Amino acid sequence: MGKSARDSARERVRAEREREEKRARRNRRIVVSSVVLAAVVLVGLFSLVQYNRNFSAKFTGTLAPITVQPDGTVVMAKPGVQKPVLDIYEDFQCPACKTLEDASGETVKELAAQGKVKVVYHPITIFQQDPLKSNSVRAASALRCVPGGTPWMNLHDRLFAEQPTEGKNGFELADLVAWGKEAGAAGADYESCVKNQTHAPAHIKFSEDTVAGSKIEGTPTVRLNGKELGNEAFVPGDLKETIMNAAK
Repeated sequence: MGKSARDSARERVRAEREREEKRARRNRRIVVSSVVLAAVVLVGLFSLVQYNRNFSAKFTGTLAPITVQPDGTVVMAKPGVQKPVLDIYEDFQCPACKTLEDASGETVKELAAQGKVKVVYHPITIFQQDPLKSNSVRAASALRCVPGGTPWMNLHDRLFAEQPTEGKNGFELADLVAWGKEAGAAGADYESCVKNQTHAPAHIKFSEDTVAGSKIEGTPTVRLNGKELGNEAFVPGDLKETIMNAAK
C-alpha cells in the first residue's frame, strides 16, 4: 500500500473514531438528561403528595349535622356515628388554633360528612389576661347565639379568619353581629344575644370546668378516642390516616 493510500486509510479511521466519540458523547447527554428529567418528575410528584398531605382542599359538600349540646360542646356527626370521636379544644384568640383550623379544618369536615368520625368541638377561653381573654369571650359567646347547623360552622370559620393580632382589641360586638348575619344566623334574636353577651357567664364557667375537668394545658388540644394527638393533627394526610386507622 502506497503512502497516500495509508494516509487515506488513517484519515478514514480517525474520522470514524471522531464520529464514534461524538455519538458516545451525544448518548451520554441523552442518558444524563433522561435521568435529570426523571428526577425532576419524581421530585414534583413527591412535592405534590406532600402538599396534598399538608393542606386540606376546600370542602364543598354538605356538612354533617351540627348540634349545640346543653353542656356547651358542639357535635358534628352523621346520624348513628358514635366513633371514633375527635375532640377539638380551641380558643378563637389562639394563633395555634387558627393554624390547626387552616391546616386540617376542611379535612375534619370531609371525614365527618363521610361518616368516618364524630367531631366534638370545645370552644373555650384559655387566656387569663386582657385583651386576649375579653376578645375570646366575646367571640365564643357570640357563637353560642347560633343554635347549630351550617350557620354555626360559617361563623366558627369566620372567627378564625378574623382573629385579632395578639395584644390588640378585636371581635367587636358590631362585627360579630355582622359576621353572624352573613353566616346565616337569625336576625333580631341573634343581634340581641350578641350585644348583651347573653352567654358570656355560661361560656366562662364552661371554660373553667373544661380546663380543670379535661386537664387542658393549652390550645389547641386534639384527642382521638381520648388519646391526645401531636403534630399529626396539623397534617391533614396524617390526621386522616390516624382517624381511618382508629375506625377499623
